[in-house]
Amino acid sequence: MKKHILEVGYGSVNKVKIGDSLPLVFIGGPCAIESKDHAFSMADQIAQICRKVGIEWIYKSCYDKDCRSSVDSYHGLGLDGGLQILADVRERFGIPVVSDFSEPENGQATGEVCDMVQVPAYLCRQTSILKAAAHTGRPIHLKKGQFMSPWNMKNSVRKIEAAGNHQILLADRGTFFGYNMLVNDMTSFPIMARTGYPVSFDATHSIQLPTSMGNISGGQREFIPYLVRAAVACGVSALFMEVHDNPANALSDANTVLDIKYLENILGQAKAIHETRLELLDKYGVDNVHAES
Repeated sequence: MKKHILEVGYGSVNKVKIGDSLPLVFIGGPCAIESKDHAFSMADQIAQICRKVGIEWIYKSCYDKDCRSSVDSYHGLGLDGGLQILADVRERFGIPVVSDFSEPENGQATGEVCDMVQVPAYLCRQTSILKAAAHTGRPIHLKKGQFMSPWNMKNSVRKIEAAGNHQILLADRGTFFGYNMLVNDMTSFPIMARTGYPVSFDATHSIQLPTSMGNISGGQREFIPYLVRAAVACGVSALFMEVHDNPANALSDANTVLDIKYLENILGQAKAIHETRLELLDKYGVDNVHAES
């Protein structure tokens, strides 16, 4: 099985490689772009933490949160304003940026600015979105839908491949467990990795309680460190977390975003576990164990 390595970053920005047996990568930022000043402040704080921890990273924030529970919720700054801020973050900090898009016609513009494009979990089977993502020519962060089995994500992968793109990062963000609950199945990571593409863990959406508060989602962010440690031990190549400097007043996902004051400790633990796992694999052998028939 061919194991793909992604290189995220074009032009003069720092190029970040994601793949099996490579150093762990962090993808993060505020859920939604709130303003240019806030985006710059968050990028600066995250950059300092990542330098201290010694981890490569990609800035993530969305210009349009199309999956919000309420029409009255904050949905973002929109395509033009949001992409301009992401372009400014790229230039100012020299880092790759990523945003999702929810309408096929926005794929091209998103790919012209972003070093990676993201397919929202609810749209992971949507052929028009997958084709549009593939046609950007950028690496694609493909979220596993909360309603999807990990083994069926291969069908979404094949749609992207059929459209000519072989740069995919598969992410788990929890699976529906009845109403208003998610559960994480750690076997999702090795199962999705059988596609040959690297996998990531979306830690902050995984602790979401979908629409549990009537018209907004609740969350259990106290479990983020536990799930991160488990997922990294299971072999993810990248760790995704939405972070904010004032979660209570975040305009999007206030109940799930990680307070940035905890980011250094969590990334430090994750990096140490990832490196230990690679050392153990090198010493004792590969992960794959097949039961005898």
